[in-house]
Parts: sequence; structure tokens; C-alpha cells
Amino acid sequence: MRFTSALCSLATTALLVSGCSALGGEDGGDELTIAAGFYPLQYVSERVAGDHAEVEVLTQPGGEAHDLELDVQTTAVLSEADLVVFEHGFQPAVDEAVEQNAQGAALDAAEVVDPLAAEESPDEHAAHEGEEGHEGEEGHEEEHDHDHGSVDPHFWHDPLRMADLGDAVAEELADLDPDNAGSYEDNAADLRADLEALDQEFADGLADCERDAVVVSHDAFGYLEKYGIHLASIAGLSPDAEPSPAHLGELQQLIRTEGVTTVFYERIASPALSESLAGDLGIDTAVLDPIEGLTDETSGEDYLSLMRQNLEALRTANGCA
Repeated sequence: MRFTSALCSLATTALLVSGCSALGGEDGGDELTIAAGFYPLQYVSERVAGDHAEVEVLTQPGGEAHDLELDVQTTAVLSEADLVVFEHGFQPAVDEAVEQNAQGAALDAAEVVDPLAAEESPDEHAAHEGEEGHEGEEGHEEEHDHDHGSVDPHFWHDPLRMADLGDAVAEELADLDPDNAGSYEDNAADLRADLEALDQEFADGLADCERDAVVVSHDAFGYLEKYGIHLASIAGLSPDAEPSPAHLGELQQLIRTEGVTTVFYERIASPALSESLAGDLGIDTAVLDPIEGLTDETSGEDYLSLMRQNLEALRTANGCA
């Protein structure tokens, strides 16, 4: 029995190691490995790492990033990675695995991108930042902790916050691989240039529109309000939340008052609520991609192209010049 138990233990260890090797590189050699929690983190990591690291995403294409559960093989990938890039509070299973299993460095995007507090507009956030600037160091820390106790995790809809994450990834990789630090810095600079251009495209593209109200299926697009649009969601931050009849009535009134032409839905989630609301009012539906992950339909796209698709969808719905 002891011999059998020992064999089982060795087999389990071999499974973990082989699973990690299969997903983390062909030869298991000196190449850095990065485990990214979900697609936007993967995109930034790949752009910054270039050819110097293998990046594995923990949320598989078509999967729901919020609800990710890690199996043995995926946990092994996270455990053996030289760097884990995750967002605390967005994927609880990843948070737990990082705390219990990660052997390498860990970079929490939530500590880098200055996320908006939940239900706080960009204008309100800027005002709070200004107030903090007039306080002492201790007051600033207290206000910062208060503002980020409950945050909107969907920061990747702000390209400039993605650029900040890229800079942080470059710093982490430079610490792990000093010989290629210059390459990581250059890659992060190239990424920032692309993201700053995208940010300007949104600012210009949404500057002159017939309407500014946008109705979406769930509250995943709040960071886009920096461009002057005003979002109303059928569900809250959780895509599974069921709206009350009173809330649906308020949305119907908003749509009529503001002349909204389109109710947006998402590729992964069911479009039923969006279609029902739009159908009752005789208006259109269209896709606004939350870009939490790729699907079979978007496998040939990337973060930049999906953001541009979202921009065009918003411009069409809002009658932008």
C-alpha cells in the first residue's frame, strides 16, 4: 500500500510538471514564463515581453473571466510562472491561487492602474484626486484606501490605464531579466504610443455626436465616460444581476427622452435582456465587446481592433460626425 501511494504521489507530481511544460514552453528552459489572469492582461504582457517570454492566459477563449475556476493544470501554470499578472478582486480563484501557490513574482494590476471607485464617474474621480492633493501624506493614504475599497475593475476600456500597466510589466520583467531590460522598456514605449493614439481616436470620434446616452447590458464600460458619453446599464457590475421592473421602466424613459437608437449586448453573455428592452421600444441592438476575453468569433482580433470596433459601434448608435 505504501509503495502504491508513493507511485500515485509521483504520478501527480509528474502531471503537474508535464502540464506546466506543455503550456509554458516547449523546452522548459531559461525562457521566462508569464501567467496572465485574462485577455487584456495577456495582451499587455505579450506586447511588453516580445520574444523574451512565453505568456499563458488562465482564462481560456470563450470563458467567463469573472467566474474562472482553476483546474490542476492551470494552477500548475500559475505556480511555476516567473511572473503572474492578475487583477485582485476581479477573479477570486486567481487571487487565492496567487496567495497560496505562486512561486514567482506577482503584479496586481489594481495597484497600478488607479481604478475608479464603483459608480464613480471620471469627473468625480478627478475631483477626489484634486482634494487629495491638498491633504497631507497621511490624509492622502486614508482617502486612497477609501476610494478603492470597492472599485470598477474594467480599467482596460481606458487605453491610458493599459499603458500604465505596460510600464509596470516592463519594470517587473527587467527585474527578472536585466539583460533584456532595454527591450522591455522599448516594447512598453511602443505599446504606450499605440494606446495614446487609440485614446485620441476615442476622444475625437465621440466629440461631436447627436446624443451622448448609451444603454448597455451590464456596467462594464464606465471608463468610456471619460470621452463624454453617459452610460446606463441594464445590470450592474455583475452581468448575472437581474434588473427590477422599476429599473427597466427608468431605462425605457431614458431611451425615449434621449432618443437612444440602440441597446448594446455582449458576445459571451445572453442578449435576451437587451433584445427584450429594445424590442419593446422598436429600436436596434448591437454588440459592444467588454474585451474580457476572445471568442471563436473574435479569435483573429486583438485589443486594439476590438476597441476600434466598439468605437465605431458607439459612433453609429449616437450619430457622431
